[in-house]
Amino acid sequence: MNATAGWASSFNPMSTTNPARFILHVRMLDTEASLQQEALGVVGVNLLHAAFFQHHEPDQIIESLLDRLTTGRIEIDMIQLKGIEFRSVDNRLMALKLVQVGLSGAAMFGPDREVLQPSEVLRKKAILVERGSFRPPTVVNINMLECARAKFDADPAVADRDALVLTELTMANLLAGGSDVDRRDFLARADLLAACGMTVLISDYVEYHRLAAYLAWRTDGRIGMVMGVPSLLDLFTEANHAQLPGGILESFGRLFKNDLKLFVYPMLRDDAVVTLANISVDPDLQPLFDYLARRGSFVELDNFTPDYLPIMSRDVLRRIAEGDDSWAKMVPVEVAELIRKRSFFGYHKPDEL
Repeated sequence: MNATAGWASSFNPMSTTNPARFILHVRMLDTEASLQQEALGVVGVNLLHAAFFQHHEPDQIIESLLDRLTTGRIEIDMIQLKGIEFRSVDNRLMALKLVQVGLSGAAMFGPDREVLQPSEVLRKKAILVERGSFRPPTVVNINMLECARAKFDADPAVADRDALVLTELTMANLLAGGSDVDRRDFLARADLLAACGMTVLISDYVEYHRLAAYLAWRTDGRIGMVMGVPSLLDLFTEANHAQLPGGILESFGRLFKNDLKLFVYPMLRDDAVVTLANISVDPDLQPLFDYLARRGSFVELDNFTPDYLPIMSRDVLRRIAEGDDSWAKMVPVEVAELIRKRSFFGYHKPDEL
């Protein structure tokens, strides 16, 4: 069995009228109640020690929670640091740290910058998730979600459910090009997604089937994943599933076992639009592709905006760096305003050039 616990602790060495607060959500992973009690007690001791001796170093608070414990015994998927002692702490960075150190496979925060408890937010929802770098979010990213949401809402399995739309950042993406996360870059992406009204999931699940399992454990509602044709082609590359004994068949069995659906957005290749109807996979895998297509595992997003297909995030970044103002038409208005206001991604105001 396993158990969960919400935990709040208050302290302030300087004042009793305005206490600082720790709020955590802990899940015990030991199978025996006595071991769960022991683990929770250790977390409590670690928390008290951190409150009085490490409150000025928030990162160390997260790391110290694992003293005399392992990630195989506890999961902490939400932490909030509140109060005057933590007035400079961005709890989204604390959510990121939980995933970095392995205390949780995923963490979540909303467009209001508040961290969320995933199990509570995901429970019984129909979930539509788009994975991406969102560096920055483009009109394509938003159009993908809008097109998928229209199809998703039309699914009878979604009709009687509250639907939740998520944008997902993986640790592998955040670590791309380095051994540590660039926090300023992460917060820039988080702020831009917030400007678009998005709820963000940070996960350590590079493989889609692991993300699917995480979501399916927390909801019995329909799960949909939004991806472009290039990502679908990556899924049909056998080398990407070599870590599993059963290879691509085991990976797909895990991914689609709960009737999960992939909402596939077309791409432009050599001035031709590539869709589910004309996509080309390895001939040996074509029967598998055809089977999944017949069973309804793929949903073609034929309601896309053709003018958006040439737009790529890397082109937006290049144009920002070159001072080419045409980038602003490639992102949502809210994103363009915030990039200009905060000089994200190397943007320079005209009077600075």
